[in-house]
Amino acid sequence: RFKGVYSKMDLSFPEDVTEQLELAVGAVFRGWMGDRAVKYREVENIRNLLGTAVNVQAMVFGNMGDTSGTGVCFTRDPNNGQKSLFGEFLINAQGEDVVAGIRTPKPISDLNEVMHEVYEEFKKNTAILEKSYCDMQDIEFTIQEGKLFMLQTRNGKRGGE
Repeated sequence: RFKGVYSKMDLSFPEDVTEQLELAVGAVFRGWMGDRAVKYREVENIRNLLGTAVNVQAMVFGNMGDTSGTGVCFTRDPNNGQKSLFGEFLINAQGEDVVAGIRTPKPISDLNEVMHEVYEEFKKNTAILEKSYCDMQDIEFTIQEGKLFMLQTRNGKRGGE
């Protein structure tokens, strides 16, 4: 699809990843002074900003085989507040696969059997996050080839029990 846009403009899609990154970053900065962006800031009375920013981060993949996976987890049971990990994970899957219902996720406790060292690291990280934020956390994570990546955390919503 993106290569088609380049073809319509009689350009060739850059194959070099550094060039792709430079073009993407440049597009963000050029967009800062685009007519729509300037008008938006004017309408919303957004003034005295120095510019914009670009976040660049590496991607991780949970679908790289039996040593990879993804999951979601609360640091406590959101229904009753019990201090035990409450979540699910899938082996060889990406994040949306857990919630999409395509495959049946396994309880987070099963990760201890499948990847014991990753599970122990995960437990340690969840304790740090809950202590740091002084609240139950809702966490998303990915494991790529045996390495744990904590992707996101936020204060968890509780159920009605």
